[in-house]
Order: sequence, then C-alpha cells, then structure tokens
Amino acid sequence: MRLIFDCHTHTIYSHGKGTIEDNVRVAYEKGLKAVAITDHGPGHLTYGIKRDKIAVMREEIQALQVKYPDMEIKLGVEANIRHESGLLDINEEDMKYFDIVLAGYHYGIFESNFLRSGYIHLRNYLSKTVNRPFKKLKIENTEAIVKALYNNNIDILTHPGYKEFVFIREIAKACADTDTLMEISNSHIHMTSEEMQEAAMENVKFVISSDAHVPEEVGSFRLGLQKARDAGIPMDRIVNISEN
Repeated sequence: MRLIFDCHTHTIYSHGKGTIEDNVRVAYEKGLKAVAITDHGPGHLTYGIKRDKIAVMREEIQALQVKYPDMEIKLGVEANIRHESGLLDINEEDMKYFDIVLAGYHYGIFESNFLRSGYIHLRNYLSKTVNRPFKKLKIENTEAIVKALYNNNIDILTHPGYKEFVFIREIAKACADTDTLMEISNSHIHMTSEEMQEAAMENVKFVISSDAHVPEEVGSFRLGLQKARDAGIPMDRIVNISEN
C-alpha cells in the first residue's frame, strides 16, 4: 500500500521548517503523484500565512511545476474555523489562488470578537487538558464545524476532534452531505481508530495526510494507515492510497 497524494504539508510560509521546493523534492523522491502545500490560514495570530505572500506562493509553484513535470503540485490552505458561525479566515479574493481548501479548528485564531474567541479557545484547551468533554461545549464545537462545512467549499476537514471535543458522527454526516473528506492524520492522535469507526457509520470518505511541518515527513502515512486498519476502515474508502 502506498500514498499517492500528500494533501497536507506546511512550509516556512507559516509553521513549517522547509521551503515549498523542499517539500516538493521529498514528495518526488518518495514517488508521490501529487503534493499540496497547505500552510495555515491568515487568521492565525502567530503563524498564519501573510495574504500578500499567497500570489508569491502561486508563482513559485508554477515554476516548480515546470521543474517537476511528472508530479502535480497544488497550492492549498489549511483555513481556520474562526467561531460558531462557521466562518473561515479566507475570503473570495484568497480563494482564486487555491487548488484545494482544508479547514480545521486551531487555538489562537484572531477575530474581531477576540475576547469571545479567547474564551472559546480557553474552554477547549482546558477541557482537552483535563479530558472532560463538557456537553454544552461539545455541542457548540460540533455546530461550528457543521456550519463551516455547509457554508464553505471545503475539500478536507483536518484532524477532527484534535483540539476540541465534538460529536464525530454528526460531523461525518455533514462531511458526507458536502462531499468533504475526513482527514486521518499521520501526525496527530485524532482521528482515533474509535472515532473512525463512528465516522464510518456515515457514507463518508477519508484521506490520510502527513501534516508535515518538516520536509522529511512529507509523504509519511504509515501511522495513519495503521489506525485505519485497526478501525476496520475499507481501503477503498481512503481516496489517496493505492495498492500499486
């Protein structure tokens, strides 16, 4: 079994340690057919991409596509779900540059209602720290993600359940309804095998990604694949792996 497309990698444009070409080179050397550069959305307070760099990234990828003609190189973004309305931190002007849109929940997202945002992040952080999934918080988190899925054109929902407690099956149903793939992360615990089993009760499909923040991790997928196997996920429901 091999990975054919790593759809979630980061570079020095946000929270990564390598250049775009560093990631592309590793993907090429590992025999991938495609790789996506998906740096954090501009709404993140500490390591989001700068909006004025998005066009620069697009030009860099176009040049690299000439250099690596046998592999598809996509420009994407890991957008942030900003608050309960499901609003993302990318706009229509940004969207014209992206080939693929990932979205997920992260701590530290700046928004106009910063105190409210900080309160939400603090509650999620504390609940995760003490491992107590408060029901009201779990409902609010789930509703925010479901609204984001229905109100935006999201290709992949990243690491659901990672930094917030959610009702996985409800999110999986929304992903199935909106043709959004659920990420099986090679870098994070979530989704766990148990969460995958619950999600698989809905007609949703999955994608394994490295979420690489250093170039050498681009194309890594074995831990994610093992979690999927432990969960009994049929391999034909994971869209970016191949037996050949």
